[in-house]
Amino acid sequence: MAAIGLVRAAGGVVWRPVGGRVEVCLVHRPRYDDWSLPKGKLDSHEHPLAAAVREVVEETGVRGQPQLRLPSVRYWRNGLPKVVDYWAMRALSESEFAPNSEVDGVRWLSPSAAARLVTYPHDAQVLRHFAGLPRATCVLALVRHALAGKRGTWSGPDAARPLDATGRAQAHALAPLLALGEPRRLVSASVRRCRQTVDPLAALVDLPIEVDSRFDEPRPGQDPTAVVAGAAARLRELAASGTAAVVCSQGKVIPPALAALAGIGSAKTWATPKGSGWLLAFAGPHLIAADRLTPGT
Repeated sequence: MAAIGLVRAAGGVVWRPVGGRVEVCLVHRPRYDDWSLPKGKLDSHEHPLAAAVREVVEETGVRGQPQLRLPSVRYWRNGLPKVVDYWAMRALSESEFAPNSEVDGVRWLSPSAAARLVTYPHDAQVLRHFAGLPRATCVLALVRHALAGKRGTWSGPDAARPLDATGRAQAHALAPLLALGEPRRLVSASVRRCRQTVDPLAALVDLPIEVDSRFDEPRPGQDPTAVVAGAAARLRELAASGTAAVVCSQGKVIPPALAALAGIGSAKTWATPKGSGWLLAFAGPHLIAADRLTPGT
Protein backbone atom coordinates (compact mmCIF):
# COMPACT_ATOMS: atom_id res chain seq x y z
CA MET A 1 0.00 0.00 0.00
CA ALA A 2 1.31 3.45 -0.89
CA ALA A 3 2.24 5.70 1.99
CA ILE A 4 -0.36 8.35 2.86
CA GLY A 5 0.46 11.52 0.98
CA LEU A 6 3.01 9.84 -1.25
CA VAL A 7 3.40 11.66 -4.55
CA ARG A 8 4.03 9.29 -7.48
CA ALA A 9 5.77 10.40 -10.65
CA ALA A 10 7.53 8.76 -13.57
CA GLY A 11 9.88 9.70 -16.37
CA GLY A 12 12.68 8.51 -18.58
CA VAL A 13 16.25 8.69 -19.66
CA VAL A 14 15.52 9.05 -23.36
CA TRP A 15 18.45 8.22 -25.62
CA ARG A 16 19.29 8.26 -29.30
CA PRO A 17 22.32 6.97 -31.21
CA VAL A 18 24.50 9.59 -32.87
CA GLY A 19 27.29 7.98 -34.85
CA GLY A 20 29.02 5.63 -32.46
CA ARG A 21 27.85 7.40 -29.31
CA VAL A 22 24.67 8.06 -27.38
CA GLU A 23 22.87 11.28 -26.49
CA VAL A 24 20.25 11.71 -23.76
CA CYS A 25 17.53 14.30 -23.40
CA LEU A 26 17.18 16.91 -20.65
CA VAL A 27 14.49 19.54 -20.16
CA HIS A 28 14.60 23.05 -18.71
CA ARG A 29 11.68 24.09 -16.52
CA PRO A 30 11.29 27.87 -16.20
CA ARG A 31 9.25 27.58 -13.00
CA TYR A 32 12.26 26.13 -11.17
CA ASP A 33 14.98 27.33 -13.56
CA ASP A 34 16.42 23.81 -13.50
CA TRP A 35 17.70 21.18 -15.91
CA SER A 36 16.28 17.75 -15.20
CA LEU A 37 15.16 14.46 -16.65
CA PRO A 38 11.69 14.58 -18.24
CA LYS A 39 9.12 13.37 -15.73
CA GLY A 40 5.72 14.15 -14.23
CA LYS A 41 3.03 13.03 -11.82
CA LEU A 42 0.86 10.01 -12.47
CA ASP A 43 -2.74 10.61 -13.43
CA SER A 44 -5.38 8.89 -11.30
CA HIS A 45 -5.06 5.08 -11.64
CA GLU A 46 -2.32 5.48 -14.27
CA HIS A 47 0.38 2.83 -14.51
CA PRO A 48 3.87 4.28 -13.83
CA LEU A 49 5.20 3.00 -17.16
CA ALA A 50 2.33 4.64 -19.03
CA ALA A 51 2.95 7.87 -17.14
CA ALA A 52 6.66 7.76 -17.98
CA VAL A 53 6.01 7.41 -21.72
CA ARG A 54 3.28 10.07 -21.66
CA GLU A 55 5.34 12.59 -19.72
CA VAL A 56 8.33 12.19 -22.01
CA VAL A 57 6.14 12.88 -25.04
CA GLU A 58 4.45 15.86 -23.39
CA GLU A 59 7.68 17.48 -22.20
CA THR A 60 10.00 16.73 -25.11
CA GLY A 61 7.91 15.75 -28.13
CA VAL A 62 9.83 12.46 -28.25
CA ARG A 63 8.09 9.10 -28.48
CA GLY A 64 10.24 6.74 -26.44
CA GLN A 65 10.26 2.95 -26.38
CA PRO A 66 10.70 1.80 -22.76
CA GLN A 67 13.49 -0.73 -22.50
CA LEU A 68 14.57 -1.26 -18.92
CA ARG A 69 13.86 0.08 -15.48
CA LEU A 70 16.33 2.43 -13.83
CA PRO A 71 16.70 3.20 -10.12
CA SER A 72 13.78 5.06 -8.59
CA VAL A 73 14.40 8.38 -6.87
CA ARG A 74 12.90 9.36 -3.53
CA TYR A 75 12.87 12.81 -1.97
CA TRP A 76 10.63 15.29 -0.16
CA ARG A 77 8.78 18.05 -2.02
CA ASN A 78 6.48 20.59 -0.31
CA GLY A 79 6.47 18.51 2.86
CA LEU A 80 5.40 15.30 1.12
CA PRO A 81 7.41 12.20 0.19
CA LYS A 82 7.83 11.76 -3.57
CA VAL A 83 9.00 8.79 -5.60
CA VAL A 84 9.91 8.98 -9.29
CA ASP A 85 10.20 5.78 -11.32
CA TYR A 86 12.47 5.96 -14.38
CA TRP A 87 12.91 3.84 -17.47
CA ALA A 88 15.58 3.95 -20.12
CA MET A 89 13.82 4.68 -23.42
CA ARG A 90 15.07 4.69 -26.96
CA ALA A 91 13.81 7.64 -28.98
CA LEU A 92 11.65 6.34 -31.82
CA SER A 93 10.37 9.61 -33.22
CA GLU A 94 10.69 13.33 -32.51
CA SER A 95 8.22 16.09 -33.23
CA GLU A 96 9.24 19.72 -33.34
CA PHE A 97 9.62 21.01 -29.79
CA ALA A 98 7.42 23.98 -28.88
CA PRO A 99 8.51 25.89 -25.74
CA ASN A 100 5.74 26.32 -23.18
CA SER A 101 5.17 27.41 -19.59
CA GLU A 102 6.27 24.04 -18.19
CA VAL A 103 9.28 23.28 -20.39
CA ASP A 104 11.00 25.99 -22.39
CA GLY A 105 14.11 24.15 -23.49
CA VAL A 106 15.33 20.69 -24.52
CA ARG A 107 18.95 19.64 -24.88
CA TRP A 108 20.57 16.44 -26.18
CA LEU A 109 23.90 15.68 -24.52
CA SER A 110 26.22 12.80 -23.80
CA PRO A 111 25.30 11.02 -20.56
CA SER A 112 28.40 12.41 -18.82
CA ALA A 113 27.68 15.98 -19.95
CA ALA A 114 24.04 15.59 -18.94
CA ALA A 115 25.08 14.36 -15.47
CA ARG A 116 27.16 17.52 -15.06
CA LEU A 117 24.37 19.83 -16.23
CA VAL A 118 21.40 18.52 -14.24
CA THR A 119 20.46 20.58 -11.22
CA TYR A 120 19.74 17.71 -8.84
CA PRO A 121 22.23 15.07 -7.64
CA HIS A 122 19.60 12.31 -7.83
CA ASP A 123 19.17 12.94 -11.57
CA ALA A 124 22.94 12.70 -11.99
CA GLN A 125 22.91 9.35 -10.17
CA VAL A 126 20.25 7.98 -12.53
CA LEU A 127 22.25 9.17 -15.54
CA ARG A 128 25.45 7.59 -14.25
CA HIS A 129 23.62 4.30 -13.70
CA PHE A 130 22.28 4.48 -17.26
CA ALA A 131 25.74 5.22 -18.65
CA GLY A 132 27.12 2.05 -17.05
CA LEU A 133 24.59 -0.25 -18.71
CA PRO A 134 25.01 -2.07 -22.02
CA ARG A 135 22.81 -0.62 -24.75
CA ALA A 136 19.65 -2.59 -25.32
CA THR A 137 19.18 -3.71 -28.92
CA CYS A 138 15.75 -5.31 -28.55
CA VAL A 139 12.84 -5.39 -26.13
CA LEU A 140 10.45 -8.31 -25.71
CA ALA A 141 7.41 -8.48 -23.48
CA LEU A 142 6.80 -11.99 -22.18
CA VAL A 143 3.37 -12.54 -20.64
CA ARG A 144 1.49 -15.41 -19.10
CA HIS A 145 -2.04 -15.99 -20.33
CA ALA A 146 -4.86 -14.49 -18.30
CA LEU A 147 -7.27 -16.41 -16.09
CA ALA A 148 -9.17 -19.22 -17.80
CA GLY A 149 -11.07 -20.93 -15.02
CA LYS A 150 -10.00 -24.32 -13.68
CA ARG A 151 -8.97 -27.28 -15.77
CA GLY A 152 -11.35 -29.53 -13.87
CA THR A 153 -14.40 -27.46 -14.76
CA TRP A 154 -13.73 -27.53 -18.53
CA SER A 155 -15.06 -30.59 -20.36
CA GLY A 156 -13.29 -30.07 -23.67
CA PRO A 157 -9.62 -30.39 -24.65
CA ASP A 158 -7.47 -28.29 -22.35
CA ALA A 159 -5.86 -26.53 -25.32
CA ALA A 160 -9.32 -25.15 -26.19
CA ARG A 161 -10.08 -23.81 -22.70
CA PRO A 162 -11.03 -20.11 -23.09
CA LEU A 163 -10.46 -17.12 -20.86
CA ASP A 164 -13.13 -16.52 -18.25
CA ALA A 165 -14.70 -13.11 -17.57
CA THR A 166 -11.87 -12.08 -15.25
CA GLY A 167 -9.31 -13.24 -17.78
CA ARG A 168 -10.91 -11.23 -20.55
CA ALA A 169 -10.76 -8.14 -18.34
CA GLN A 170 -7.08 -8.89 -17.62
CA ALA A 171 -6.34 -9.20 -21.33
CA HIS A 172 -7.93 -5.82 -22.04
CA ALA A 173 -5.97 -4.23 -19.17
CA LEU A 174 -2.72 -5.70 -20.50
CA ALA A 175 -3.16 -4.43 -24.06
CA PRO A 176 -2.36 -0.71 -23.58
CA LEU A 177 0.53 -1.53 -21.27
CA LEU A 178 2.08 -3.91 -23.80
CA ALA A 179 1.48 -1.45 -26.64
CA LEU A 180 3.83 1.04 -24.93
CA GLY A 181 6.75 -1.10 -26.11
CA GLU A 182 5.81 -0.44 -29.75
CA PRO A 183 5.77 -4.16 -30.69
CA ARG A 184 6.11 -5.16 -34.32
CA ARG A 185 5.38 -8.86 -33.79
CA LEU A 186 2.87 -10.74 -31.62
CA VAL A 187 3.69 -14.36 -30.86
CA SER A 188 1.51 -16.80 -28.93
CA ALA A 189 1.61 -20.36 -27.73
CA SER A 190 -0.94 -22.47 -29.58
CA VAL A 191 -3.46 -22.87 -26.74
CA ARG A 192 -6.63 -20.83 -27.04
CA ARG A 193 -6.21 -18.89 -23.77
CA CYS A 194 -2.82 -17.57 -24.87
CA ARG A 195 -4.14 -16.39 -28.22
CA GLN A 196 -7.12 -14.77 -26.52
CA THR A 197 -4.83 -12.95 -24.10
CA VAL A 198 -3.13 -11.08 -26.94
CA ASP A 199 -6.31 -10.57 -29.00
CA PRO A 200 -7.04 -7.11 -27.52
CA LEU A 201 -3.43 -6.07 -28.16
CA ALA A 202 -3.62 -7.33 -31.75
CA ALA A 203 -6.70 -5.17 -32.31
CA LEU A 204 -5.04 -2.17 -30.67
CA VAL A 205 -1.80 -2.27 -32.69
CA ASP A 206 -3.29 -3.87 -35.83
CA LEU A 207 -0.92 -6.83 -35.98
CA PRO A 208 -1.54 -10.53 -36.66
CA ILE A 209 -0.86 -13.14 -34.00
CA GLU A 210 1.83 -15.68 -34.92
CA VAL A 211 1.25 -19.07 -33.29
CA ASP A 212 4.43 -20.80 -32.11
CA SER A 213 4.04 -24.12 -30.29
CA ARG A 214 7.57 -23.80 -28.89
CA PHE A 215 5.95 -21.68 -26.17
CA ASP A 216 3.45 -24.43 -25.24
CA GLU A 217 3.74 -26.29 -21.97
CA PRO A 218 5.21 -29.81 -22.22
CA ARG A 219 2.77 -32.37 -23.54
CA PRO A 220 2.66 -35.94 -22.21
CA GLY A 221 5.80 -37.72 -23.30
CA GLN A 222 7.80 -34.55 -23.91
CA ASP A 223 10.94 -33.79 -21.94
CA PRO A 224 10.14 -30.65 -19.87
CA THR A 225 13.80 -29.61 -19.85
CA ALA A 226 13.97 -29.77 -23.63
CA VAL A 227 10.73 -27.80 -23.99
CA VAL A 228 12.00 -25.03 -21.71
CA ALA A 229 15.35 -24.96 -23.52
CA GLY A 230 13.51 -24.62 -26.83
CA ALA A 231 11.41 -21.72 -25.53
CA ALA A 232 14.49 -19.93 -24.18
CA ALA A 233 16.30 -20.45 -27.49
CA ARG A 234 13.32 -19.04 -29.39
CA LEU A 235 13.28 -15.95 -27.17
CA ARG A 236 16.98 -15.43 -27.92
CA GLU A 237 16.25 -15.74 -31.65
CA LEU A 238 13.48 -13.16 -31.44
CA ALA A 239 15.71 -10.80 -29.47
CA ALA A 240 18.62 -11.22 -31.87
CA SER A 241 16.36 -10.11 -34.74
CA GLY A 242 16.14 -6.67 -33.15
CA THR A 243 12.37 -6.47 -33.67
CA ALA A 244 10.26 -5.59 -30.64
CA ALA A 245 7.74 -8.34 -29.90
CA VAL A 246 5.18 -9.56 -27.38
CA VAL A 247 5.18 -13.27 -26.54
CA CYS A 248 2.40 -15.05 -24.64
CA SER A 249 3.19 -18.39 -23.02
CA GLN A 250 2.25 -20.60 -20.08
CA GLY A 251 3.09 -21.03 -16.43
CA LYS A 252 5.27 -24.12 -16.79
CA VAL A 253 7.40 -22.47 -19.46
CA ILE A 254 7.96 -18.83 -18.49
CA PRO A 255 9.70 -19.13 -15.09
CA PRO A 256 12.26 -21.82 -16.02
CA ALA A 257 12.89 -20.18 -19.41
CA LEU A 258 13.64 -16.87 -17.69
CA ALA A 259 15.90 -18.59 -15.19
CA ALA A 260 17.81 -20.10 -18.13
CA LEU A 261 18.04 -16.76 -19.95
CA ALA A 262 19.12 -14.81 -16.88
CA GLY A 263 21.49 -17.45 -15.60
CA ILE A 264 20.37 -16.71 -12.05
CA GLY A 265 17.63 -17.88 -9.76
CA SER A 266 15.24 -20.79 -10.07
CA ALA A 267 11.81 -21.12 -11.62
CA LYS A 268 10.39 -19.99 -8.28
CA THR A 269 12.37 -16.74 -8.53
CA TRP A 270 10.65 -15.97 -11.83
CA ALA A 271 7.10 -16.95 -10.82
CA THR A 272 4.66 -15.10 -13.07
CA PRO A 273 0.99 -14.76 -12.09
CA LYS A 274 -1.63 -15.17 -14.79
CA GLY A 275 -2.34 -11.94 -16.66
CA SER A 276 1.08 -10.47 -15.89
CA GLY A 277 4.52 -10.65 -17.43
CA TRP A 278 7.94 -9.15 -17.95
CA LEU A 279 9.60 -6.42 -19.96
CA LEU A 280 12.82 -8.03 -21.18
CA ALA A 281 15.74 -6.01 -22.53
CA PHE A 282 18.37 -7.75 -24.63
CA ALA A 283 21.76 -6.83 -26.01
CA GLY A 284 21.89 -9.11 -29.03
CA PRO A 285 20.75 -12.53 -27.76
CA HIS A 286 21.76 -11.77 -24.16
CA LEU A 287 19.19 -10.80 -21.51
CA ILE A 288 20.39 -7.69 -19.67
CA ALA A 289 17.32 -6.67 -17.67
CA ALA A 290 13.87 -7.93 -16.67
CA ASP A 291 11.14 -5.74 -15.22
CA ARG A 292 7.78 -7.07 -14.03
CA LEU A 293 4.72 -5.94 -15.96
CA THR A 294 1.56 -6.01 -13.89
CA PRO A 295 -1.48 -3.96 -14.91
CA GLY A 296 -2.60 -1.51 -12.25
CA THR A 297 0.74 -1.28 -10.41
